[in-house]
Amino acid sequence: MKKWNWREKGRDRRRNGHRSDWHRDNRHRTQEQRYSGSDAGPSHRDPPSDSHADGSSSSSSSSAPELPGFYFDQEKNRYFRLLPGHNNCNPLTRELLQEREMEKQRSRLLTEDEKPRKKAPRSGLNSALLLQKRHLGLLPGSSYCRLIHEVKVSGMRRHRLEVQSSDTNSPNTDNFRLIVGDSACERVFTVNDVSHGGCKYGIMNFQGCNRGSLSVEMCDNLYFTNRKVNSICWASVTHSDSHVLLCLVGMAETPGCVSLLPASLFSNSNPDQPGMLCSFKISTAWSCAWCLNPQADKTFSTGLSRRVIVTDAVTGRRQTYGISSDVLAQQFALRAPVLFNGCRSGEIFSIDLRQRGRRDHSWKASRFHQDSAITSVRLLQDENYLLAADMLGQIKMWDVRVTRPVQQYKGHHNEHAYLPLHVNEPEGLLLAVGQDCYTRVWSLGDGQLLRTIPSPHPAGKDLIPSVVFSSQLGGRRGLPGLLMAVRHDLYYFPYNSDYQEGGEGRGEGRASVAAEAVC
Repeated sequence: MKKWNWREKGRDRRRNGHRSDWHRDNRHRTQEQRYSGSDAGPSHRDPPSDSHADGSSSSSSSSAPELPGFYFDQEKNRYFRLLPGHNNCNPLTRELLQEREMEKQRSRLLTEDEKPRKKAPRSGLNSALLLQKRHLGLLPGSSYCRLIHEVKVSGMRRHRLEVQSSDTNSPNTDNFRLIVGDSACERVFTVNDVSHGGCKYGIMNFQGCNRGSLSVEMCDNLYFTNRKVNSICWASVTHSDSHVLLCLVGMAETPGCVSLLPASLFSNSNPDQPGMLCSFKISTAWSCAWCLNPQADKTFSTGLSRRVIVTDAVTGRRQTYGISSDVLAQQFALRAPVLFNGCRSGEIFSIDLRQRGRRDHSWKASRFHQDSAITSVRLLQDENYLLAADMLGQIKMWDVRVTRPVQQYKGHHNEHAYLPLHVNEPEGLLLAVGQDCYTRVWSLGDGQLLRTIPSPHPAGKDLIPSVVFSSQLGGRRGLPGLLMAVRHDLYYFPYNSDYQEGGEGRGEGRASVAAEAVC
């Protein structure tokens, strides 16, 4: 008796022209995919065509069920088996696939971002039509200013800046970590990572002109440290923005400290004395802020683990406030000596420095919470309103008087990074760089996302861009624009879309900028 073999039986059935039930049914399944061997998984049916007719932006990968151990390839429209990532032999992991998909999206958006756009994304109007409606009385002043800034933001194009330096033989090859501009945006304090460990810091001087050109010169003196810079702010000791306040984290046997450095220290060509230089023994400070209110003159604060220290920079006198969480963000109010703090617990509270004698927590003038660790707090000119960002990517505007959010800005991406907010009230804009390395611009008034700018370089955890936005970038003669530092490159996004490297702009660009001056 012949032993039964399922392989031979299958060959006999195919030889005799028979097909299995699966093959018969497969003739009516035109959208079903075949999968085989070690690189295949279960079948997947494409979504019906009417799902695309509805205008849905979801792709076939979003409707494909997620199967353990497999991933769905959009281009090939089939499943593939994920390979283990513990070996170095062509590992294929979900994280690697996500990085590839993000890089494809970044490249596509970068190409689209190069195309000139001179219309407001929501209204579809350009500068000339807006100015015409304004002259005809069809647009109130506030609406005109808001729309003209939308046109300018959508028309900003990227230009790479060449940094001039006295040492031309050694160009900058160290990645930018952080840039912070002074109040006039004529100087930008920079922190760069150093390849052999630690970092270096210095000051770049900017000079703009009314045609939109921008020149950059690096200072002569650069200072190196093996400690990490946690936080920076400009300080007004002898005059406006005369010093820089740095929070340095200790490394190994080197303790952390807070340094108050004169800005003139970074220039060899300055004949004046450097000025007051102080170092305070405050270790592991997460944040710092300088007070400009006359009632607390020459006072700065530092946020540490479970406490806040307010220090007089001249006398060294300190006041310590004990709290229950780490303070990651701080800012002083201008009209009153009130310090706003954002904590790792999500709590936001204010300290009135005029209530120093109280030992209980009654010195907390206001308290409210967000759902995650606070990474940045920014007060508006109307100090009844405060902007706060957290590690869930939420950005909210709070009314401090009633401790309720009145506006939310959606689209920001953050999971665990310390990412600041940038507010420009004259232009009515809010900016933030996400952990996905995209720079997003919102309308400060209504919370609408106006522009998403991809990074010029591939995204990475250590390659998040640092930005500065100013209404007069480079001083009084400068125009509104965005400054972006990523890797060792510096980029300029001017309002003038017809900006050229030599500083000459065409007549249309100058006319559009002149129209903006009506605001």
